[in-house]
Amino acid sequence: MATIQWFPGHMAKARREVSEKLKLIDVVIELVDARIPESSRNPILQDLIQDKKRIIVLNKADLADPKLSQAWVKAYLEQGFKALSIDAQHNKGLKGLENAIKELMAPEFEKLAQKGLKPRPIRLMILGIPNVGKSTLINRFVGKNQAITGNKPGVTKAQRWLKIGKSFELLDTPGILWPKFEDEQVGINLALTGAIKDKLLHMDDLALTLLAILREHYLDSLCNYTKLSNDSLAKLTNVDLLLTLSQNWGFKDDYDAGSERLINDFRKGKVGRITLDRIPEQTFGDQAND
Repeated sequence: MATIQWFPGHMAKARREVSEKLKLIDVVIELVDARIPESSRNPILQDLIQDKKRIIVLNKADLADPKLSQAWVKAYLEQGFKALSIDAQHNKGLKGLENAIKELMAPEFEKLAQKGLKPRPIRLMILGIPNVGKSTLINRFVGKNQAITGNKPGVTKAQRWLKIGKSFELLDTPGILWPKFEDEQVGINLALTGAIKDKLLHMDDLALTLLAILREHYLDSLCNYTKLSNDSLAKLTNVDLLLTLSQNWGFKDDYDAGSERLINDFRKGKVGRITLDRIPEQTFGDQAND
């Protein structure tokens, strides 16, 4: 498969803008795709966020392998991060996220209370690469009572603070861009989940790669999806399987149409709850492949 590359913008400007805004923030929500938790983490965020309080939030949990989602949350917790999984699209897990944010800020508010001061709204920023569900999370968080709470000192008028109940204020900022990535597998994972524009991709190569992954890690899901037995699948190469599926879907020998159908079905969860990022064996041993 050809190496996937992606150059979505100028990183120097994005770094500077986010760095300036982070000074105003109490907690960063680092939003990732639960199907590719590590692949969808922006590597430049680590330098930008540094010691700022953060929560790694695995969104789209309804599309991901629940066992691996739990394993990834555990991995991040062991690395010293607060982490949890949510399904923003269906409004699941948001209460847990709110509680986790409050837990992070509890020591700060205890200090204020000792000085006789009341807690103030917690200032949040959501950072993530394209297509991890940032807009959906913001809409669920803010809801119908979206309000601009006014300019803060040192904040340009172009930046909006959105009020979330009485407890939170969210700085509404554009998503930070991603630099060129070096790991070919990261590029494949991002492409499969829709984080990269399809017009930049060879969809047939991507479909064959997906079939190989499903054979290795999710054979039962592949059997259920294709309605073929293990024995029948074993007799077909991935190319033959993709051609068979294309024909079954009424595309005859239109390999490209079949490839797009397969990838779109995967993205919608029709193939099953699939996680592409595996837990490193040195961290979790055989748990990654349970």
